[in-house]
Amino acid sequence: MKSLRIGLGLVIALVTINCIASAQTPPNAIEGLIGAAKNAAGTDWAGTFLRLCIPPPAAAGRGAAPAAPAAAPRTPARDTWYAEPAKVADNFYFLGTKIHNAWAIVGSEGIIVLEALFDYAAQDEIIGGMKKLGLDTTKVKYVILCAKLLQYEIPGVHLVYGAEDWDAVDRSTNHAGGKPKRDVVGRDGMKISVGDASVQIVTMPGHTPGTLSLLFEVKDNGKPLRVAYVGGTAIPFNGDAAYYDTYLASSKKMAKAAADFGATALMSNHTEFDNGFFRAHAAAARKPGVANPYDVGKEAVARYFAVVQNCTTAARIRATGK
Repeated sequence: MKSLRIGLGLVIALVTINCIASAQTPPNAIEGLIGAAKNAAGTDWAGTFLRLCIPPPAAAGRGAAPAAPAAAPRTPARDTWYAEPAKVADNFYFLGTKIHNAWAIVGSEGIIVLEALFDYAAQDEIIGGMKKLGLDTTKVKYVILCAKLLQYEIPGVHLVYGAEDWDAVDRSTNHAGGKPKRDVVGRDGMKISVGDASVQIVTMPGHTPGTLSLLFEVKDNGKPLRVAYVGGTAIPFNGDAAYYDTYLASSKKMAKAAADFGATALMSNHTEFDNGFFRAHAAAARKPGVANPYDVGKEAVARYFAVVQNCTTAARIRATGK
């Protein structure tokens, strides 16, 4: 923990030097925003802080929001991404890789899968993972964020995507794994249910124009665990003012929705933002009576959004000068 704090302090010092060297940005404003983000991050959201507050050297465009869901440029070696599935709560299961999160929520009338991963991983992680966990893939009714593979593998499944991202998929000519057939458009406030389990959609344009975030409740040792799931977090460091303003408005909207919902857990689609791979397996391996590592409390959930908004505002100032 001490080394992490030293590391963050060094990064902030370097960023401060860079800000002072630039005559086009107000260094005190940027420094203050980064300091506020660091304080909000604590040990819960250190990865989010580093990813959003610190521009990568010699790669200013890293993290730029794609117009369509990004396709994997190649298939990496399996041992670099494969992760064992894990039961995280009574009716909630991890089906992700070492770097991307995917989930199954089991209800009395079916299963909802969240995130479909890159196509190279979906067969092993989602289809194979569900079989390892004893979950029946034929009971999957909805996949929120889609892949053609799952549409092909699971008869009758409905794929849910944001309207703008469906449009981008329809326009694409080289969609990885083939283009899925347009299906359900996820709209703000929409509830998708499988009996006693459901998710509520919060539209959150920013990472992509059609990003969907979610609010849902699962059971953990028989008790409710309320989750705010952010469907896309990465930002570019060379965007225009309109982009950052849209992203910030979406983050504030989701922060309020999470608070109103009473969320005490925060999840994202990438491990770097929520430490998902490690938290999921820690939850599966915990002893009886030990709290779920995802259950961080309402205050920590609010701090996540504070990190995101302070870092994004700093990025806006760097990119636009105001």
